[in-house]
Amino acid sequence: MPDLLLELFCEEIPARMQAGAAESLRKLVTDALVERGLVYEGAKAFVTPRRLALAVHGLPAQQPDTHEERKGPRVGAPQPAIDGFLKAAGLASIDQASIESDPKKGEFYVARLHKHGRATPDVIAEIVPAVIRAFPWPKSMRWGKGSSSPTTLRWVRPLQSILCTFGPETEEPEVVPFEVDGLRSGDTTRGHRFLSEGTIRVRRLEDWMAKLEAAFVVVDRERRKDIILADAKDLALAQGLELVEDAGLLEEIAGLVEWPVALMGSFDPAFLDVPDEVIRATIRANQKCFVLRNPATGRLANRFILVSNLVASDGGAAIIAGNERVIRARLSDAKFFWETDQKTNATVPLAERLERFGNVTFHEKLGSQLERIRRIAALARELAPVVGADPDLAEQAALYAKSDLRTEVVGEFPEVQGLMGKYYARLEGLPEEIAAAAEEHYKPQGPTDFVPTAPVSVAVALADKLDTLVGFWAIDEKPTGSKDPYALRRAALGVVRIVLENGLTVKLAPVLLNIFGRIILEIRESIYSDRAVKVPPQVVSELEAIWIDGSELSRKETFFFEAFRRLIVENPAFFPSVVAIRDDLLSFFADRLKVHLREAGARHDLVDAVFALPGQDDLLLVVKRVEALGRFLSTEDGRNLLAGTKRAANILRIEEKKDGVTYEGGVDVVLLHEPEERALAEAIAALGPRIEAALGAEDFEAAMALLAGLRAPVDAFFEKVTVNAEDARLRENRLRLLADIRAATRSIADFDRIEG
Repeated sequence: MPDLLLELFCEEIPARMQAGAAESLRKLVTDALVERGLVYEGAKAFVTPRRLALAVHGLPAQQPDTHEERKGPRVGAPQPAIDGFLKAAGLASIDQASIESDPKKGEFYVARLHKHGRATPDVIAEIVPAVIRAFPWPKSMRWGKGSSSPTTLRWVRPLQSILCTFGPETEEPEVVPFEVDGLRSGDTTRGHRFLSEGTIRVRRLEDWMAKLEAAFVVVDRERRKDIILADAKDLALAQGLELVEDAGLLEEIAGLVEWPVALMGSFDPAFLDVPDEVIRATIRANQKCFVLRNPATGRLANRFILVSNLVASDGGAAIIAGNERVIRARLSDAKFFWETDQKTNATVPLAERLERFGNVTFHEKLGSQLERIRRIAALARELAPVVGADPDLAEQAALYAKSDLRTEVVGEFPEVQGLMGKYYARLEGLPEEIAAAAEEHYKPQGPTDFVPTAPVSVAVALADKLDTLVGFWAIDEKPTGSKDPYALRRAALGVVRIVLENGLTVKLAPVLLNIFGRIILEIRESIYSDRAVKVPPQVVSELEAIWIDGSELSRKETFFFEAFRRLIVENPAFFPSVVAIRDDLLSFFADRLKVHLREAGARHDLVDAVFALPGQDDLLLVVKRVEALGRFLSTEDGRNLLAGTKRAANILRIEEKKDGVTYEGGVDVVLLHEPEERALAEAIAALGPRIEAALGAEDFEAAMALLAGLRAPVDAFFEKVTVNAEDARLRENRLRLLADIRAATRSIADFDRIEG
């Protein structure tokens, strides 16, 4: 079967756009082919800095013929109706239509249309220009004589030629003819910008790849990456060194070169006094080079690997020298920053350094970085006993953790924040727990990043993330759709992973209210005219009762921070708007937990069922309950009880809606006439307290085992007893018995939310 080869040749495509562009080209073209009935066997996209290409294998030579029946008006219908039918069906006269009869509708016209499929090249000539004109580049430009016209082609960089051929392997392929903004399609391309001259005529994919490689272009992105990695490792090994692999840098470099040539350079060993991470960040950011490690010391070596886009006549000496000059200058800057920070930290106390954050705005609605640091420190101290950390160390670590943000090194290389805090803490002689917390409180920063386990680090990391989440929820800056500018989803997932992987029991509801209290006060909102939280009169009375004239508590700042915060935590009912925000944030945690558990293979409906219960703010217990529930529902008893419970809930829902009441427990034992309903009532009465005790002891397995004891009496009840009895008293009593089933199962989860 014929194959399609398409190449769009242009000026350099930014490396960050290349992978997305290749996938977009593949999807747009193949989707359009399939929509037109052209099913293919396989497709692969290619991208280099100067070309975007697609090969589609196994296309038919033409579209399949189509057959369609179009029903028309009845025989004898008014002429306008017949004319409209003829126009829609493409018929010249009504004689070209058939007449069919229907017992109910009588005789009517039918147009039987047969449409021959178009030749595939004609379809491709229609698809490709449309794809080019509407291509979804993140950024694009117009150029040429008509560049100011809105109809001028937009492309990422000036488009220079289009190659488009179609044909079977056994024949000479044909050029698919079309034109885009003055560029006519053809069968020629060009090789490497510097190592090849003139145009190259190609026939199909294999010919295109081979001729371009002969012209110093490796068109397969993955192969370019393999070449770069292998050559870099070989150069390192020859010097007795190890390559420090960097997947992100490898991706970027593969998008910068068409003919990769690895070369090794060096720098002054005196720069090795600078921390390895700063050296690596400097060389990576400024010159897109790999660094090397000395396996004997575990530290970086004074060598680097650069990747050139050509084979130089001098073996790359000039290229290496140029990179060495730039790296020497950049490392000199880094060394200066590093030494300046050391002197500053040695002479300026931490408290004074912290005060500088008072002039740094964290967010215009959330105050300064200093206010935020103090909130985090207070919260870390409160969380310390929960995570097994020393409160004093946790508070001190939180006060120190962000101090490196005002340093010279982090100002130049933001990616090493936290890490530099660890180095500076060690230089200042601070406890190792504080040094570790400075680095680890940002963790985890992604699904593959590690989770801190040291108690002090855990306390500060939780405090940092929870304060961020509550703050942005308080000012209604929540994620919307795919937009999450403050990385709040990542922060919530970080809390979930820290709690679960460290086995922490943390009640989130009071913690969130505690933070709300601090934030509401620190953004300078008066509690008497609070725009964010409407305070009822009884709250004012409660605060006035706490006030003691002449005491420390009567100082405005202390009063606001302590009395108000205590009140909001202990009496959340006074603050319905805060409770609504807290509950919305807890739902957000539930969503992140569902994502986390789903990736681990758990069922999201079980998470919904558990979170539907009131007071489910302990993530670890939620997971334990979900796991136990999943195991229970995998048994025959669990599946049958779920079916019975759903049946009871459905009956209750229908009858409660019809009667306009909600049936709760309180069964009258005198009205239990049937043995099966008496047995069910006795089972619920006997098992209810035992289930409650098991749940109180957090023994979810035991609670599920007890719940399984309801399976047999529930099955027997539905088999033998009619709920909607003619006697109104019997009917109501049996509905109350169903409500008891619902209540017993809801002590574990809301079974209504469980699928199946």
